[in-house]
Amino acid sequence: MIAALLALMVGIALLVWSADRFVEGSACAARYWGMPPLVIGMVVVGFGTSAPELVVSAFAALQNNPGIALGNAYGSNITNIGLILGVTALINPVLVHSRVLRKELPILALVSLFAAGQLLDGLVSRGDAVVLLALFAGLTVWSIAQGMTKTHDALEQEMEQELRVPSMTLRRALLWLLVGLGLLIVSSRILVWGAVEIAHRLGVSDLLIGLTIVAVGTSLPELASSIIASRKGEHDIALGNVLGSNLFNTLAVVGLAGVIHPMAVSREIVVRDISVMLMMTLSLFTLGYGFRASGRITRAEGTVLLISYVGYTVYLVMTSL
Repeated sequence: MIAALLALMVGIALLVWSADRFVEGSACAARYWGMPPLVIGMVVVGFGTSAPELVVSAFAALQNNPGIALGNAYGSNITNIGLILGVTALINPVLVHSRVLRKELPILALVSLFAAGQLLDGLVSRGDAVVLLALFAGLTVWSIAQGMTKTHDALEQEMEQELRVPSMTLRRALLWLLVGLGLLIVSSRILVWGAVEIAHRLGVSDLLIGLTIVAVGTSLPELASSIIASRKGEHDIALGNVLGSNLFNTLAVVGLAGVIHPMAVSREIVVRDISVMLMMTLSLFTLGYGFRASGRITRAEGTVLLISYVGYTVYLVMTSL
């Protein structure tokens, strides 16, 4: 048990550190290669911060642990909205100025509804997974097309400011990219082993561990980057991190895990966890879209999101003991 706890803590710490190096190296290298700031913000950073979820769920699927694989993906989505946006809004209310992000909000809601519908038969088949990956590929192409267009979008301006002065040379950026990716793989294997061992020793389901400890651990890069962005007043970057991550988790993470190993979906995932994820996602759409004016997540609304997340987590733990 001590070894499993140590593996879990080391795995999470190493995962967060390597993910930060991976995203920083990727974003800096993309800037050297002339990639537009909006593409870097929407694709490289938004999806890059979800690399931990992707690698962890892939290894969980390889080991036939669907609870970890699905719990990590959907639990991270709930964590991103309830915990990360909740905390971010408490620090500084989130104002949504970006037209691109206002387009992504309904897309995320529709994608989440579609993904939930796939689970109603109790299985993520390889066919389901291929459809998710195809949707992800199409969305990535759309994101790149949006980013290649000079729209003077608010997110573009914030990313331009962030990337104005390269933080490292190209050689160093590529080194951190490769080191970060390698350590992501190593730390993910350590984390999955520790999480499964703890679940077995405590007599709880892999799903509970995936939805809580693993989901929070793999979401820490988004938490750190969103808090930093919020403190700088870069509201659209903070929201963009969450939107990009949730789209990536729903389509790419579950899609890749399902291609590796088709996964049975328990009824509790559909009735309890997917329902919470959909409610959180629809709440984010309502708050962030701004039907009559620019979207805004106030401190009071952030408090509600955070309380909802804490309540959901407490309910998970209490009903699993």
